[in-house]
Amino acid sequence: MTKSLVNDTKKDRLIVGLDLPTVSEAEKIVSILGDTVSSYKIGYQLSFSGGMEFARDLASDGKIVFLDMKLFDIDSTIVSAIENIAKMGISMLTVHAYPQTMRAAVSAAHETGICLLAVTVLTSMDEFDLKESGYDRDISSIVRMRATQARDIGMGGVVCSPREASMVRKIIGENMAIVTPGIRIVGSTPDNQKRFMSPKDAFRYGATHIVVARPIVRSSDPALVVKQFLHAI
Repeated sequence: MTKSLVNDTKKDRLIVGLDLPTVSEAEKIVSILGDTVSSYKIGYQLSFSGGMEFARDLASDGKIVFLDMKLFDIDSTIVSAIENIAKMGISMLTVHAYPQTMRAAVSAAHETGICLLAVTVLTSMDEFDLKESGYDRDISSIVRMRATQARDIGMGGVVCSPREASMVRKIIGENMAIVTPGIRIVGSTPDNQKRFMSPKDAFRYGATHIVVARPIVRSSDPALVVKQFLHAI
């Protein structure tokens, strides 16, 4: 198994998603939050505007960096990508939960210190979206299958909706991480999330980490919102 994160501290379990268009905006958020937050996610939007160097800088500063790339390619490309990502000091990395992709990723990440996370079904998708994409199975059955494969292949954890966290925990056991996006404080807007839940319920159902982006980075008081989420952990 690649590195697991199940023993992370309370502060580490809140991952702030830096879903922002520029590094300067991301730097401002990190500065505002200071030592209150130790874990940050960088995805496509920031990656393609200088975010890779910023990720390296965050890691050098002692932050836990979650690179959300959802890697999916031929084996040799996956291996080469992870070898280079490991040099950046990245702690967490997502790959699509396809068996061939996960096997290649695990072989490359072994002994690197990276926790590989298998992306099951995006929290922005519902049953209609799956059918439109050509799947003839429901969300639960796909998540169940991919979580089982991730466990058997040796991934460090699974990314899934908080609604599937309880089911996934029963499948993967206690030694793998469950990272859940789609987290909202009760009464807030869901944005583009279709399968979301409160932080308290997400942890109660088996999540080890939650990812929160817009409710924090778009807030007029990001530090206050972070305190609200940390209080729920």
